[in-house]
Amino acid sequence: MKKHVIILLLLICAILFSRQVFAQIDSATTNNDSLNALILQEYNQKLAAIEGQRKNDSVRKAELEAEINSLKTTDNLKKEELQNQLQELNEQETKRIAAKKAQIDSLRITAKAFPVIGFFNDTLFSIYSKLGSFSAKDRAEAIRGRIKSIRSSFGFKPDSLLIIESESTVDIMFGESIIMSVSENDALWANSSKLEAASFYKGRISDAIMHYRSETSLKSLTKEIGLALLVLGVIVVLIFYTRKLFFWTASKIEAQEDKAIKGIKIRNYTLFDAKREVNAILLVNKIIKWVIILLIVYIALPVLFGIFPWTKNFADTLFGYILNPMKKILLGFWNYLPNLITIIVVLFVFKYVLRGIRFLKTEIEKGDLSIPGFYPDWANPTYQIVRVLVFAFMIVVIFPYLPGSDSPVFQGVSVFLGFLFTFGSAGSLSNIISGLVLTYMRLFKIGDRVKIGDVFGDVIEKSLLVTRVRTIKNEIISIPNSSVMNGHTINYSSDAPEKGLIIHTTVTIGYDVPWRDMHKALIDAADKTDLILKDPKPFVLQTSLDDFYVSYQINAYIREANKQAFIYSELHQNIQDTCNERGIEILSPHYRSARDGNMVTIPANYLPKDYKAPIFNVQIKKDD
Repeated sequence: MKKHVIILLLLICAILFSRQVFAQIDSATTNNDSLNALILQEYNQKLAAIEGQRKNDSVRKAELEAEINSLKTTDNLKKEELQNQLQELNEQETKRIAAKKAQIDSLRITAKAFPVIGFFNDTLFSIYSKLGSFSAKDRAEAIRGRIKSIRSSFGFKPDSLLIIESESTVDIMFGESIIMSVSENDALWANSSKLEAASFYKGRISDAIMHYRSETSLKSLTKEIGLALLVLGVIVVLIFYTRKLFFWTASKIEAQEDKAIKGIKIRNYTLFDAKREVNAILLVNKIIKWVIILLIVYIALPVLFGIFPWTKNFADTLFGYILNPMKKILLGFWNYLPNLITIIVVLFVFKYVLRGIRFLKTEIEKGDLSIPGFYPDWANPTYQIVRVLVFAFMIVVIFPYLPGSDSPVFQGVSVFLGFLFTFGSAGSLSNIISGLVLTYMRLFKIGDRVKIGDVFGDVIEKSLLVTRVRTIKNEIISIPNSSVMNGHTINYSSDAPEKGLIIHTTVTIGYDVPWRDMHKALIDAADKTDLILKDPKPFVLQTSLDDFYVSYQINAYIREANKQAFIYSELHQNIQDTCNERGIEILSPHYRSARDGNMVTIPANYLPKDYKAPIFNVQIKKDD
């Protein structure tokens, strides 16, 4: 029962919605009536002069005929003159009708008629011209009201309507009432004479009344109601079995969990487990069920509306909601097909242009193709720049062929996006330009050990916006390219493989140690250090002679710039061992001069077995 109530509510809502739509259409028709009145106003003004001339000619024609009849049979000259004038008036009448017809023909495409609506919202015929003080719209409404007033007249038959000719019109009458007057203008709009037009209108009116009586008879209404109930019953049965079918499919889907339905995996990632996949399939099953139910209801509504004569037009309207958009889509696609083919051809051409450029890039990177002054590491960034330019040019070529590209809205959105890109990415653009400059300056490459400002580490990424460096402590530091350009950069790796990188460290030793011994000790320490080259040989520089000590700087060549921390650490260890072996203390000369009676700072394992700490030296001076 609930299901039936729901379906009936849906039907009522659809009917109300359709009535609302038709109310909106009527409103739109009213607005169009005003526009049509403006169009026909010019026509009426032009015909007013012709109509005035017709009345004058009619009066003059009547006067001439009366004067001819009053003449004596012997007055032939006067009679001939009057007959010539009468013939001229007839010729003017013919010209007047031809001019009026030409004026009407020129308005057939642009002018919109006012329809005379029948009993079931169908159009019986249309009115284009006014008559007397009645406008075309007023005439159409008046004729509609008169037709409705006689629909229930007892004993009405098709021959109850009579055609009566009057002085300037042909009238369609029912008893003593005039249903409609057909003027000369009406006949011209119908491309016929007044009698032919009146006969046509009479037939349409009588057919409409007889059809209304047939459709509203008790027998017809009983048949229509029974047929509507049958359609409702079929709808209920279809919806019932549709729901039952989808309940069955839902149970079958649930039963396949962990059997046929085992989830969806992409490599090692589980996109959907079995439970989620079942729920997703059940959701799709439910959506399909409701789509089919709504489709059944939507198809059934026009069938129901088509049963009753009052709602037959609703069926065409409901089908039009689907057919008209589909027709517009197909027509739009067909009209756009030439532009679409052009876009496909352009994309095809640019695709192979990019393939050719990428082939050149690959050949330069591999070294198979060399261009003087162009380094292989420039190949990929140059390719990326050219690729962006090619894409930009392709968009410029395709843009005029895009649907709606010439519309003000599309152009306004394009300008707005360009404005946002220009002013919102000012900082990003500076970084991009700096990134391009850095690429062609060849300051560093991926894997180089560098020092950028205060940041020391290995380059792990170069992009258009930032340079990323991993420090020796595994810290990832991102440096904007504009900052790299504005500061100084030290590259330790660029010449290390070929010329070697010189590492250096300074030791300060007191003047009591001979400098030759110190030089020898430092060079021996460097020779013992792994990864320090034997050729070129390490060397020592005395960088300063200070008040209490001499600064000795050991310099050595290495090729592995990325292992400086380990090399320095091992070198420092070897300097300590070598100095200890040679009995050279690495300490402050101030301490050495004031340590009387204390042991040396050299570790015990480097001292002789008979070593003893010196005794305190005390001197006493006697006064005289």
